[in-house]
Amino acid sequence: MASLNVGNLGEYLREQRRQAQLSLRQLADAAGVSNPYLSQIERGLRKPSAEILQQLAKALRISAETLYVQAGILDERDRDEVETRAVILADPSINERQKQVLLQIYESFRKENAADASERHDEMPPMN
Repeated sequence: MASLNVGNLGEYLREQRRQAQLSLRQLADAAGVSNPYLSQIERGLRKPSAEILQQLAKALRISAETLYVQAGILDERDRDEVETRAVILADPSINERQKQVLLQIYESFRKENAADASERHDEMPPMN
């Protein structure tokens, strides 16, 4: 797990808020946090919890995983896996059994590819 990068998180949040054309107060109200607290997050003075990040993401209509990556809570590769799983689980055109089968196949491919990558790494000759 990466370290919490609150400076970049604050800048990112501010940019997302501006793109959404929300004032600081509007976002604070929509996310259920105080205006001063949100201001401190944006200025990099506070470290929000994952729950607060989730509330902010919902209010901004962006994925919570995106904010987790910005905050250093989640690695970029982890976000891809979480988002892939979320898309499969949210698909209304397939039933629950099919979703579970797809997730099992997806996980088996990830494990197989990780094992292949590990073997290739082990086979590489040392560099002089």
